Amino acid sequence: MNIVVDTVLKAYIDPLSPEEYGALERSLLAEGCRDALVLWGDTLVDGHNRHDICLKHGLPFQTVQNPRFQSMEDVCLWMIDQHLGRRSVSDFQRGMLALRKREILADQLARALATGDHEIPASRDGDAAGPAVDAAPPERLNKREAVAKAARLSSAQVVMIERIHKQAEPEVVAAVRSGAISINAAAAVATLPAADQLAAAAAGADELKQAAKRVREAKRKPQQADAASDGDGESLPALRLRVAELTAENAALRSQLAALQGISAD
Repeated sequence: MNIVVDTVLKAYIDPLSPEEYGALERSLLAEGCRDALVLWGDTLVDGHNRHDICLKHGLPFQTVQNPRFQSMEDVCLWMIDQHLGRRSVSDFQRGMLALRKREILADQLARALATGDHEIPASRDGDAAGPAVDAAPPERLNKREAVAKAARLSSAQVVMIERIHKQAEPEVVAAVRSGAISINAAAAVATLPAADQLAAAAAGADELKQAAKRVREAKRKPQQADAASDGDGESLPALRLRVAELTAENAALRSQLAALQGISAD
């Protein structure tokens, strides 16, 4: 069988570290490929690394079809749920996967509403090929808190990952994906103009961290100024000056009043 490796599906898989890949390769060479690769038609759904290693060394392998999939979106949702449940997936990748799941479910609901089909696809039971295809109602991920729960993250982390997804240059995304910088740092750098992001990324992880620090400090200064002001936005030095002016005016008025009262007494 000519197995098709779909690049879109493969994008959902974080590459193994050299150590992890080496361990898998040694295991397959010693014991063979015991677990069947999961296919949907000719498309490889699960077992990409095993497939690569088996082809590399000419090792035999088995395949199994998952007939429950009805569309490529079903396949994507299944792969997303597979990876969301794995401990080895980073916080950033889990956040990105959960956001992608929200997009897919929202698209499904939009198409259903556009065609007048108001029925939301029911969840399908799992089979020997793997966990169930989660076709959960889109409403379950229409709020940031739901996305955070699906990804096992805080809402604040989801906000930062959304910002990275929408605003960060690919080089910055690559840095946070690899673990070179934190989600917090990448979210801060993502607020910079594209040219500044690229320059920082080209200079390396240390410069990205420094750029993030500068962004935070720049945001902190206005907040500190606001904290030192009253409700009308006047700073404390300005308020002190104003109080001094009013005090002087009050003293002058008292003097004028005393003078007028003296004249009246005469």
